[in-house]
Amino acid sequence: MSAFVQGRTGDWEIVIGMEVHAQVVSNSKLFSGSSAVFGASPNYHVSLVDAAMPGMLPVINTECIRQAVITGLGLNAQINKYSVFDRKNYFYADLPQGYQISQFKHPIVGEGEVQIELADASTHIIGIERLHLEQDAGKSLHDQHPSKSYIDLNRSGVALMEIVSKPEMHSAEQAAAYIKKLRSILRYLGTCDGNMEEGSLRADVNVSVRKPGEPLGTRTETKNLNSVRFIMQTIDYEVQRQIELIEDGGVVVQETRLFDTTTGMTRTMRGKEDAHDYRYFPDPDLLPLKFDDAFIADLKKDMPELPDQIKSRMVQEYGLSSYDANVLTEEKETAAFYELASDGRDRKLTANWMSVELFGALNKAGLELSSSPVSPMQLGDLVDLISDGSISGKIAKEVFADMFETGKNAKQIVEEKGLKQVSDEGSIITMIDDVMASNQDKVDEYRSGKEKLFGFFVGQVMKASQGQANPGMVNQILKEKLKG
Repeated sequence: MSAFVQGRTGDWEIVIGMEVHAQVVSNSKLFSGSSAVFGASPNYHVSLVDAAMPGMLPVINTECIRQAVITGLGLNAQINKYSVFDRKNYFYADLPQGYQISQFKHPIVGEGEVQIELADASTHIIGIERLHLEQDAGKSLHDQHPSKSYIDLNRSGVALMEIVSKPEMHSAEQAAAYIKKLRSILRYLGTCDGNMEEGSLRADVNVSVRKPGEPLGTRTETKNLNSVRFIMQTIDYEVQRQIELIEDGGVVVQETRLFDTTTGMTRTMRGKEDAHDYRYFPDPDLLPLKFDDAFIADLKKDMPELPDQIKSRMVQEYGLSSYDANVLTEEKETAAFYELASDGRDRKLTANWMSVELFGALNKAGLELSSSPVSPMQLGDLVDLISDGSISGKIAKEVFADMFETGKNAKQIVEEKGLKQVSDEGSIITMIDDVMASNQDKVDEYRSGKEKLFGFFVGQVMKASQGQANPGMVNQILKEKLKG
């Protein structure tokens, strides 16, 4: 979907902003020593602080501060050396304190940016408004009893980074590219595992429409989307709903909505709160957070290479296409696998074999790259055999299939099956002479001007060699022989 959508009354512009909640990678929660590990039995990882027992005081987790600053650096953002934790007051069954400890006027990270690339190779900069730390709420379980809701407080107090974008996305495609890129950066940094299925990365999507050139329209916020597909479906549905509503004489209400994964539609959840509804004030149990330039510099010097940097190197130094570099850098593990497999050998050829043959085989087998039966060095060894002419590309596919199935090395398979490419000039000349002698009528036709028959002769020689003759040598010698 483009930035403009055609309605009955002409063009409408889409405006999208996103608030992404990313669970911080840490052993314990933001203000208590309880484990932050996912998947325990209900209410297993709950301390007296998490349960908001009287007299319990929060104690800041230094690792969570480090992770937030590292994330800010990865987003090219302003790091605020002074920040404040506030109480955000609202009442819900899975929020035992009756408030959430968050940050409002003084977040730990200020403005930054994320660069995205779309399918048409166009690039766009999406601004980051802020990143602040906050504690997660618990979880209400509505499917355990016919008339009661249960509460699981395992998530209560888990550290979240809320990353707020500026309203600078204008299509579902841009929003999808943004969340993918943000997830990739977080995973490279090691500050969030990005597991959307487990809820450690989820997005609230703000959508509004307006006539081109007019002020921003009224936005709706759809909460807790945990897949790229659901984000795109939400945007597409909300855009059409809002346009039709306005064109029919209605008005868009500022509200919080939920996405129904079974119908692909959004529905009203509650009226959208403004900041004053939460009655923010500084948490009296937590002093303002202060750190110096040395703290930031120490974290900056240990920053890993990020996707954009690696992609740039792959394009400029390795000669890869922008598309191939994008595919290979989307996940940290993929980039690392490629670097090992291609080190010291043909970078482009390795990229082709990885993105086509290896990814295709893994997808067909339902395996992740981490479970690949073919290691980086094994794939590299196969590329070496192709590069030095030991096997042809066609034979290499057969070898690769065997490698994937058995886990054997390419050289071992080539030797066991006698697949080594024939590059001996004498042997190739003998095969060509035999083919020409058996097809003298076609030789005469070729020499009389029917040059399209050249492919026939190549095919016959390759067939005679069982696909093992060096194609380059076959072509070269055959042209000379057919000249007569």
